Amino acid sequence: MDFVIPNLRHLRVFLEVAEQKSISKAAPRVFLSQPAITQALARLETMLQTGLFDRRAEGMYPTASGEVWYNRVERCIACLLQGTREALRSGSRTQSAQQMVSLLTTTQLKALVAVTEAENFSIASRAVGVSQSSLHRAARELEHLLQVPLFEKTSTGISATKAAQALARATKLAFSELYQGYSEVSALQFREVGKIVLGSMPLARTSILPEAIIRFSERHPDIDIQVVDAPYDDLLHHLRHGDLDFLIGALRFPPPVDDVIQEELLSPPLAIICRPEHPLLIAATNAASSPTLTDLTHYPWIVPRNGTPTRKAFETLFAQCDIQPPQRLVESSSQILTRELLRGSDRLTLISTHQIEQELNSGLLSVLPVSLEDTRRAIGITLRQNWQPTPSQMQFLDILREQAAACRDQ
Repeated sequence: MDFVIPNLRHLRVFLEVAEQKSISKAAPRVFLSQPAITQALARLETMLQTGLFDRRAEGMYPTASGEVWYNRVERCIACLLQGTREALRSGSRTQSAQQMVSLLTTTQLKALVAVTEAENFSIASRAVGVSQSSLHRAARELEHLLQVPLFEKTSTGISATKAAQALARATKLAFSELYQGYSEVSALQFREVGKIVLGSMPLARTSILPEAIIRFSERHPDIDIQVVDAPYDDLLHHLRHGDLDFLIGALRFPPPVDDVIQEELLSPPLAIICRPEHPLLIAATNAASSPTLTDLTHYPWIVPRNGTPTRKAFETLFAQCDIQPPQRLVESSSQILTRELLRGSDRLTLISTHQIEQELNSGLLSVLPVSLEDTRRAIGITLRQNWQPTPSQMQFLDILREQAAACRDQ
């Protein structure tokens, strides 16, 4: 995406002109001359490659693109205002957060985000492509403006204070709004740009998500899709900071934080999986009976890491019957490693059949006949509470819902 975060002053000028419907009325409110305002609007229109206002005798009125951009800029400023309020709580500044936001610059905020994430000025300067002295100056100017400590020296570099973390998170969410606004404005000009960035967890990778990506890409070939695979805690962190648009996979109950919402798509039960020649499967087939939980403890297992819902289901399976769980465990979240360990040994694992549908259909793996209705796992979408998707993002979510419905009907 070629879009570059614009000057915050230009955004404030745009909002004021849209609200006043006049450059002359907006001028004293933003402390700029009319030619300067005209120049600022022209730069925004050049950046967005479209007109933002209809110039009429009775005033200036936002175009369709202008209305879309106004919504995103307003949401951007709201994010910055909230972040500034949180940052100022630890300081002694008497000015209001509203006054502070009007003084912030894009350069300062980019520096804040870079240094907060890298916790090192040298690494941060390389990440944003500016000199270390320039980055250091911008960060210190912001610290002086807010009169709140943003960075503290440590033995390994620097660490961001709570104030810095709060404002950095708000900044990333604010910039995300502008990226989305650019995508929406471009779509109005029949130019599809941008990308969808989603966090994926194992329960969705082999069933819902692949088909959804294929279907969406057929309709929107110019929209890139970036799938991020990582542990749930990492994905949740990046979702809340605006790095991800949404998550797809196993849901958590209750939700781990109050600023996300969860939407359940389907809830398949887990199953015990083994190789087709496993002694327990052969014995069950010959005797036409199911293995007992005690039988299951005699074999080694492959389990996910502690704290995951499937690991809890594994432990609960034995604990609810007061049976000592299996002890010879291999911990892994890799589906490929799990598959190969199952194929080459008598190990067992607990997993959703949706995740290994191909292996089951091809006969590489089999399901032990053990009823596990109490282990149903909710698979769904996790979103930021106040997130407003673009039309293309909404279409992708709708395709995910349709694909989940198709899986339920199978």
